[in-house]
Amino acid sequence: MLLHGIFPPITTPFYPDGNVYFKKLEANVERYSKTPIAGIVALGSTGEAIYLSDQERREVLKSTREAAAANKVLIAGTGSESAVDTLKLTDYAAELGYDAALVRTPFYYKKQMQPPNILAFYRTVADRSPLPVLIYSVPPFTGYDMPAELVIELADHPNVIGIKESSANVEKVRRLVEGTRHVKRSATVTETFDAVTPRMLKAADSGNGNGGELVTLGGGTKPSSAAVNVVAGLKTRQKEVGFQVLVGAAQTLEPSLQVGAVGAILAFADAAPTACYEIYAAWKEGDIELARLKQSRIDNASVRIVSGLGIAGMKHAMDFNGYFGGPVRLPLLPLTADLKAEVEQLMADTRN
Repeated sequence: MLLHGIFPPITTPFYPDGNVYFKKLEANVERYSKTPIAGIVALGSTGEAIYLSDQERREVLKSTREAAAANKVLIAGTGSESAVDTLKLTDYAAELGYDAALVRTPFYYKKQMQPPNILAFYRTVADRSPLPVLIYSVPPFTGYDMPAELVIELADHPNVIGIKESSANVEKVRRLVEGTRHVKRSATVTETFDAVTPRMLKAADSGNGNGGELVTLGGGTKPSSAAVNVVAGLKTRQKEVGFQVLVGAAQTLEPSLQVGAVGAILAFADAAPTACYEIYAAWKEGDIELARLKQSRIDNASVRIVSGLGIAGMKHAMDFNGYFGGPVRLPLLPLTADLKAEVEQLMADTRN
């Protein structure tokens, strides 16, 4: 599965009384679907997933799935402290039609999270998961920085397709990329090299009623990377991808792309998806000067709002930029009036 591009890890909207505001969730997802993002992540750290009940998590996954555009990759945050609970939510996400599972590192019993524990956890999840697995290392929240050596070892598992690396350590990203170069896989993509998932193919097939046919471009009889598979009018081909490294810190997006990352899951993209995408697009087109310019325009805002003010800051930036952010859930607290004004000033040049 191709995971190149920008993915916002969407927030969970709440009413003032703390209940999940599903209509606003769906409205946000529908609006994100009209932007050039590659896909959507539900129940990430920015989604306050750790504050949701099991039933709320399932309902958030369902609402997101129903509101998202068919051509966006859907990633479900299913990580929990145990492999058993992780697999339960992953199974449910698969039933809904999600394309991949984002599984954060267990962290509560930190002293016991030694290499054998982490390896056993991810291998068990990957062995039994009906969805491809993305490792999620987020030391700012968990206090556990997954060693690059463990990630590189897990990269050989056929159902572990990548990592969201949120340490903001570009050198670690470089080590992950270099250490996993030996992993060679192929992904189904469109003729224009956008992602195609089994869910998308199934939807196209059921909507047309055809099984599709294989057409080889450039002559020959054997399918190859140049072959186009036509399924219900959706033309696809194969693209070679390796172990895919995505980053989780907006301030390191451009330098991380330069050392081999293929995209990012960025909280800052919740409020400014297009601004984040423009960095990726400029890099993709080989215009490094423009990519760096676009990067410099979001650096201060992304660091202060996401890392400094946290989810409350991110939600107010969303409100300021036309999305619904709304309140956070206790024990998180809303911003003061002064901090709201600071967020608005930081976001003044990053309007949608």
